[in-house]
Amino acid sequence: MQIELEKICFEYRSLVAEQRKALTDISFSMDSGELAAIVGASGSGKTTLIQQINGLLRPTSGHLRIGDIDLADPSADLQWVRNHVGLVFQFPEIQLFEETVQEDVAFGPKNLNWTKSKVDQQVKTALDLVGLDIRQFGTLHPFELSGGEKRRVAIAGVLAMDPQVLILDEPTAGLDWSGMQKIESIIRQYHDNGRTVLFVSHDMDLVARLAERILVLHRGQLVFDGTRSALFQQELLLQKAGLEMPCIVQAMKTLKKKGIRIQSDVFSLTEARAEIERYYLGSK
Repeated sequence: MQIELEKICFEYRSLVAEQRKALTDISFSMDSGELAAIVGASGSGKTTLIQQINGLLRPTSGHLRIGDIDLADPSADLQWVRNHVGLVFQFPEIQLFEETVQEDVAFGPKNLNWTKSKVDQQVKTALDLVGLDIRQFGTLHPFELSGGEKRRVAIAGVLAMDPQVLILDEPTAGLDWSGMQKIESIIRQYHDNGRTVLFVSHDMDLVARLAERILVLHRGQLVFDGTRSALFQQELLLQKAGLEMPCIVQAMKTLKKKGIRIQSDVFSLTEARAEIERYYLGSK
């Protein structure tokens, strides 16, 4: 399912305050099966942008097409869009409300008027995707779970609706390293299943590991759209946008400046270790 934004603008309007322009002339497209990240400082418009793509907010001007539907059209079928574009909010676990994990994950699919057998299957599949065995966790109350487990249940509630596009807002915020790794694995697996994934994150190391394509927002404008390799060569742009260089990239660049002939274009601990071992154990 293709996503296409053409000169999207959005203003927050209020009767008691001045209008505030949150997005200005945002244009980009995503093909089916892409995985991309949106980054930027707080207040740059990231959350506003992804809520446009889900149809939660509608553009003030411009065109935003999800498949054949233009969300700028007042007659657009927003329910269809929301059924096919799943949005995981920041700290989604605060929205858990059913008595058991299984019932909470089933809430969305039930609203799609699926048969009970299909709902049950989707719940099991979604819990499997997030690494929670329905036999062990299905009958538990969400309050009995750890913070990371609650996060995964909330994500499963979105995955159970089988969206073609998955959007996540700061999916690893507030989690420990183990919890972060599990969420990263979920994103990879869903993308490996052929689905489109777009996520927002302040964690530039996570962004570097996961997303080959990165979009940078600055004061409501799209100032970069390209590969991670290209972005991390532009230190001035990162500074302007209030972003930090990923730790791994920064460490490898430092080693290279010290005369160690290694590739600095690596984005994970595994890649960095392999590159350093190649230098010291192989040919220098």
